[in-house]
Amino acid sequence: MRGTIAAETAEREDLLAAAVVKAVAGTGAHAGSVFLRSGDRRSIVLAATCGVPPSLLGGWRLIPVSSPIPVAVAYSSGRTVHLADTDETMRRFPQLALALPHAFGSCSVPVSAAGETFGALAVVWGASQGGEGLSKAQRRQVRTIANRLGASLDALRARTGDPVECDPQTVPVEFPAPSESAVRVGLFDWDLVAGTFTVDDELCAIFGIDPRAFDGRATTLTSRLHPGDLAAFRAAARDAADEGRINGRRLRIRERTGHGEAYRTVELWGRVPEPDGAQARTHLVGGVVDARAGSAAVAAVERLRDGFFSLAPDGRISHANHRLEQLLGVRGDELLGQCLWDVLPWLSDPDFEYRHRSAMISQTPVSFLACRPPDRWLAFYLHPEADGVTGRVVSVEHPAPGAKAGAAPPAGTAPAPSAVSAPAAASARLGVMYHVLQLGSALTEAVTVREVCDVVADQLLPAFGGQQLAIYVVREGTMHLLFHTGHHENFPDLPEGVPLHARLPGTEALTSGAPLFIESRQDLSQGYPDIPAGEVSSWAYLPLIASSRPVGTCVLGFDETHPFSAKDRGVLTALAGLIAQALERARLYDSEFALARGLQQALLPHRLPAVPGARSTARYLPGTSGMDIGGDWYDVILTGDGVSFVIGDVEGHSIAAAATMAQLRSAVRAFAAVGLTPGEVVAGANRTLIDLDAGLLASCCYIRFDPRSHQAYAVSAGHLPPLLRRPDGTTDVLDLDVGPLLGVDRTSTYPGTRLGLPPGSVLALYTDGLVEERGTGIDVGIDRLRASLAHARADSLDELADRLLHDARRSPYRADDIALLLTEYGPVLAPDDA
Repeated sequence: MRGTIAAETAEREDLLAAAVVKAVAGTGAHAGSVFLRSGDRRSIVLAATCGVPPSLLGGWRLIPVSSPIPVAVAYSSGRTVHLADTDETMRRFPQLALALPHAFGSCSVPVSAAGETFGALAVVWGASQGGEGLSKAQRRQVRTIANRLGASLDALRARTGDPVECDPQTVPVEFPAPSESAVRVGLFDWDLVAGTFTVDDELCAIFGIDPRAFDGRATTLTSRLHPGDLAAFRAAARDAADEGRINGRRLRIRERTGHGEAYRTVELWGRVPEPDGAQARTHLVGGVVDARAGSAAVAAVERLRDGFFSLAPDGRISHANHRLEQLLGVRGDELLGQCLWDVLPWLSDPDFEYRHRSAMISQTPVSFLACRPPDRWLAFYLHPEADGVTGRVVSVEHPAPGAKAGAAPPAGTAPAPSAVSAPAAASARLGVMYHVLQLGSALTEAVTVREVCDVVADQLLPAFGGQQLAIYVVREGTMHLLFHTGHHENFPDLPEGVPLHARLPGTEALTSGAPLFIESRQDLSQGYPDIPAGEVSSWAYLPLIASSRPVGTCVLGFDETHPFSAKDRGVLTALAGLIAQALERARLYDSEFALARGLQQALLPHRLPAVPGARSTARYLPGTSGMDIGGDWYDVILTGDGVSFVIGDVEGHSIAAAATMAQLRSAVRAFAAVGLTPGEVVAGANRTLIDLDAGLLASCCYIRFDPRSHQAYAVSAGHLPPLLRRPDGTTDVLDLDVGPLLGVDRTSTYPGTRLGLPPGSVLALYTDGLVEERGTGIDVGIDRLRASLAHARADSLDELADRLLHDARRSPYRADDIALLLTEYGPVLAPDDA
């Protein structure tokens, strides 16, 4: 079973690697990555990279799906996100631009198949301001590669049961960016008995022989050697037969140049495949290594008086010349395989690591100054390519007065290339900055307590790999559970209403003001022996303190043992303050919101009157985008000669709008009670609004219905047209004569329209919040509501009203209030006080 799982994993890794390499090569980008969804679907996880090491991505190895980050948006929306340059990145994704203020463009596409999204693929290229980015053909190519990857992953799942998800702890597949090699290797199989060779094309190229003309004879190869090396070549055959191997035998190969003949040195390496102790060794297999270009480059660099070094894409030193050792004051064996900022304390400022990241992401040269203690200033120049960075270091004798480490080198200190200084670096490393910016930005958009809790769960759990989260708040000196998410119902085991002085991790973290990190169950039992660990293995208790006042405690839980690094502890401590401030603000908002909504509900009818010959029901949904109350209202008014149905909308969202609504509703009821005609009632409401001098406009639809004749008379003051569903199911938008809005002109008159309302018909009055949608015309929304009313199946008028408001109830961001008044007309029946 273990072998089968390993084979499935290897096959998936091969698919991911092939896709990202092809996307990078096909677009000319310098880096690419593939993210796959996590098991809990809360985040996408870095699964494969090309040209960019995971260490360079910092906080972007694990991204919440709700993050405003291009690759997450591509995953969640199913759309291509193409950012041509830095200006477009800043405009559309300001958080990303703040955390990565480098000159780059990107294209992110979803990886999906059969209507299911498995992840996202992204490519990145260096882009100056005003760049055009990828062409349409290149974008289609990236999308095609992603679609084929999705189809392959779907087929793999169908065949093996692979869920196509990525564990946050999985090490991503890494492929280096394509680059030219400084070393060539030709392979051979030498028959020591017959003296013949079987070789590949690369070996022929090293010896300067046409592969199609090579006859397999040793003499053909030896004819290309320096005459003085023929004996060494024959000795190599004898050594192979005697010792079973050849290690680094040097030979000179003749080649023609523009100035005649020349020789270059290669190395012969090989071994015999027969086991030790065999009586006869008949074959030698191995390679000819031509490292001429690499050796020449090393020799040339060693002759220079400047310090030179080479960095791998992740910043580790792969080569350093002797002069660099002298300038930095450190031995070469201490440098190789390490990062400069890890080896040298005076380069440990995050600014210097930031410069390297800037060069790699933007593929633009950068330069900076650094002071080697006590007072020796050095200028660093970094020249990036997709496969790494070449660095140059020169001594600066007299930097400008006030020069600071990290600044660009002064002009004239060295023959500087056309280097571009990176923007000023933040004082924290990328991961810290990213999480603070990300959570801070998301919390600014969270208004209610529930929204704050959801944002915290969406951001913290995927970012740190946790599975449980709970938030407790302080009320009257005791702790109360406010929010919990995760599959362990008993997490954390903190009794409801426990006092703050109780000796528990959650209370002690809050009262001390210091976060508490418990990395194992053993640590928990040592510090708190009476607390059961349950199914959780590690805990982080974050005190939530706002304006020096304890607000509560946020608790993260991890199913597996989780060591908290210094960076984790620092980030979580910083985020706790943001959470506390947002939570306190949201609690105040919820209190004021409840008060405002209570006032508004008090202004609307609590109960609709029983109407002979008709049944009515009403719904009111407040907007969700702000706390201000609105001016929508509805009413059913019994009069001596029938019943009147009213719906209206005062513009704006404020206490003034709600107060004006209440006065208009009262005025309409008063005018209807004295027997005025519908046109006179609306005209009176118009004069009332102008006399109030509220500076607001309002719309209104007033319908007088006679249940004996089933005739109605409708008057509209700039309001949306009613809808009428007839007994046979056909539903029409009623064409009424429409007068001006209320509050425009004191002398306005309002014409009426006669309507026939046959038994079994349903009349719908509504406000614009039900039919308005950003980017869509109001007529489209009205027609959509008409179709819903025509086709909705309901056993009662209340169920019909709920169905019409179904989509609106699900929307978390509703800009306007919604009022809906439904009336079903029929014979005189027992009243329905719905």
